[in-house]
Amino acid sequence: MKNAWEIRRLPEIAEYFIGLTYSPKDVSDKGTIVLRSSNIQNDELDLSDLVRVAGPVKEGLIVRKGDILMCSRNGSKRLVGKTALIGNLPEEMTFGTFMTVIRGKSNPYLAWFFKSDTFREQIGVGENTMINQITKYMLDAIRVPFPPTAEQRRIVGILDEAFEGITTAKANAEKNLQNARALFESHLQAVFTECGKGHANRSLGELCERITKGSSPRWQGIAYVDDPGVLFITSENVGEYRLLMNNPKYVEERFNAKDKKSILKAGDVLTNIVGASIGRTAIFDLDDVANINQAVCLIRCDESLLDNRFLTYLLNSPVFRQVLHDNEVNTARANLSLGFFSQLPVPLPPLFKQQELATRLDIFREESRHLESIYERKLTALEALKKSLLHQAFTGKI
Repeated sequence: MKNAWEIRRLPEIAEYFIGLTYSPKDVSDKGTIVLRSSNIQNDELDLSDLVRVAGPVKEGLIVRKGDILMCSRNGSKRLVGKTALIGNLPEEMTFGTFMTVIRGKSNPYLAWFFKSDTFREQIGVGENTMINQITKYMLDAIRVPFPPTAEQRRIVGILDEAFEGITTAKANAEKNLQNARALFESHLQAVFTECGKGHANRSLGELCERITKGSSPRWQGIAYVDDPGVLFITSENVGEYRLLMNNPKYVEERFNAKDKKSILKAGDVLTNIVGASIGRTAIFDLDDVANINQAVCLIRCDESLLDNRFLTYLLNSPVFRQVLHDNEVNTARANLSLGFFSQLPVPLPPLFKQQELATRLDIFREESRHLESIYERKLTALEALKKSLLHQAFTGKI
């Protein structure tokens, strides 16, 4: 830290106020807008979701331009400590009891400080935070690296300009990432729309050795265990085109003795049949002894009739995902039956043609995934740059 800088406690340089307490009966179509945690989005004030309360509001609870609005309490721990600097408001507003307003002459500088890890480390909030409230006593203990006023203005100017450029670059990278994904989806749609026109349909049941699903271990008195055990695949493990095995689960080995029909073989096609991920499809390509639960459908292709890669692309295609969603049974959770899959009409080119199409799609998907990874890495790098700039700003290195 530079020689001219001081370390100042937050109450020495700012005041803070806890927001308005109100109940559902106070909510009104007319009245004063109450800013809540949902009004802080991406470190900015978002006025798309507003609540009003009837009755007068004390002057001390009216938000002013230049105030810093902080989420100081929330059921979602990831929102605690989020802030937004208040600019020009279209009308008078107050703030809710789960919010804190911080007011001081150095607020433009403090607004950037509250976005930094320097602040978040002191308050104990972050991606893995265990706290869900920031109290006045916690704020009293905050120590702020505090330069002279001219230096504050210089730092604020640098960060304003840099983050504006980063925001633009991030928006471009996100758009390019969406375009890369949309390009593959569009190609996939075209392939299977054309395929549907040019070839006769056969029911999926005619083309498979087995269509089945698993069951719940708990219903059968079988426990989850640490590895070794039977690898247990659930809908959260079945992604588009690949298995998601960051958090594998295992059950007792006797599960396979009770539910033999759903023991997996390499090459089986797995598709989700329950919940929001219905239709997400991947090939089981692991060597593990494995089984599935009741939310996953196992489709074992007759290799002489149906290529498993072709079927995987077909089920992941927009046209067939729509067919699946159109046939959901909406009870407590959306689901598809095994009978539906057995009767599902599948456009059937000759096997060699299926394999050619699958190989072409493999190449196109790999190229699209390469583009996606470039933009994903760029987004990660931009986030890292933001953290680095904020760290340098509050250690006197810019």
